Amino acid sequence: QVQLVQSGGGLVQAGDSLSLSCAASGRTLRNVAKAWLRQPPGKEREFVAAITRTGGGTVYDDSVKGRFTISTDNAKSTVFLQMNSLKTDDSAIYYCALGARTILSSLRRPDQYTYWGQGTQVTVGS
Repeated sequence: QVQLVQSGGGLVQAGDSLSLSCAASGRTLRNVAKAWLRQPPGKEREFVAAITRTGGGTVYDDSVKGRFTISTDNAKSTVFLQMNSLKTDDSAIYYCALGARTILSSLRRPDQYTYWGQGTQVTVGS
C-alpha cells in the first residue's frame, strides 16, 4: 500500500520562504512522475510543479517559475518543494502526488495522478 506523508507548511509573510516534504512508503520513486499541486480557497486543484517519470526534467506552472523548486531524494523516497519569495496568491492547501503512468503532456492534469498526500496548509500574509 502506497502512502504519502507530507510535512512542512504553515503561516508566513509575503517574501518569506517555506519548504514542504513528502515521504513515500510502499513504493520506489523511480519511474514515477512526482508532483506538487495546490488548491486555493474556493478554487479547483491546480498544478504547481512536477518531475518527469524518468527524472530527467522538471515542469513548473508559470505562476511559480523562478520561485519554487521541486526536487527528490530517491534514496529517502522523499519529494521536496522549496518555495521562495512567497506571495499571498500562493496561499492554498498543497498536495504531493505520484503518477505511475503520467506522461510529459499530462503532467499538469490533476486527474493523472494516482497517489496523493494528505495535504498541508500554506498561508501567506501580506
